[in-house]
Amino acid sequence: MTGADRERPAPPYPIASVDRTLSLIQMLAESPEVKLSEVRARLDVGQSTAHRLLAMFVYRGFAVQDPRTRSYRAGPYLLDLRRDTGVRFDVAREIRPTLARLAGESGETAHFAVLDGTDVRYIDVVESTRALRVSGRRGRTMPARDTSIGRAMLAAEGDAWVSARYGAPAQPGDQDAAGHDTLLRELARTRSRGYARNRGEVELGVCSVGVAVVDPAGDLLGGLSIAAPDSRWSPALEKAHVQLLHAAAARLAGRE
Repeated sequence: MTGADRERPAPPYPIASVDRTLSLIQMLAESPEVKLSEVRARLDVGQSTAHRLLAMFVYRGFAVQDPRTRSYRAGPYLLDLRRDTGVRFDVAREIRPTLARLAGESGETAHFAVLDGTDVRYIDVVESTRALRVSGRRGRTMPARDTSIGRAMLAAEGDAWVSARYGAPAQPGDQDAAGHDTLLRELARTRSRGYARNRGEVELGVCSVGVAVVDPAGDLLGGLSIAAPDSRWSPALEKAHVQLLHAAAARLAGRE
């Protein structure tokens, strides 16, 4: 219970389930991440009750779970209510229309995401209407270095930022150093070509291209991507998708 809660008198007939739900919303809105044990203590419930409540939040898009730490963060629908945590656009009025236009013009699935440390957090998606299409990742987090949209944003941040976040290896000859150098070379290629690409590296048979959304001052605002089945991919279509992404990024960033 927060200080503001203690200042307000409790209702005469409280509904425990509603109180627990609202308290969990407060936790996710106030903290970068919450653990299952913290939810149990805050709500004064057993582990199974806390787990079921969090599972429902994830199902409804109000929370996402980090696959590595198992902690929970605010999900896309809660982010839309909060209007913060790195999302500087209105999801309903700016991001969704941009993605709808991208999906309509390309015929493929379009995503918007932000960087969350070294991960990509997918904020919104508009899927292709084709029978064979790439499924949306809204609410999910993935390693940024593995995805086209993540690589585009890492490239925009620069090598110094990337090395600081990933930790530049102390020994030039070790395995971590090789992986770090490989990432920096890929980001250099991304900057040179003006976009990032992925050919089945995350999901077999799925191709994508991604670009960063950067404001006129050079600050990273997020990233956009178009993904399609490998069977529909070609060099010509890749170039066409990139043109659409650059135009959409410029509109979002106010650089058009």
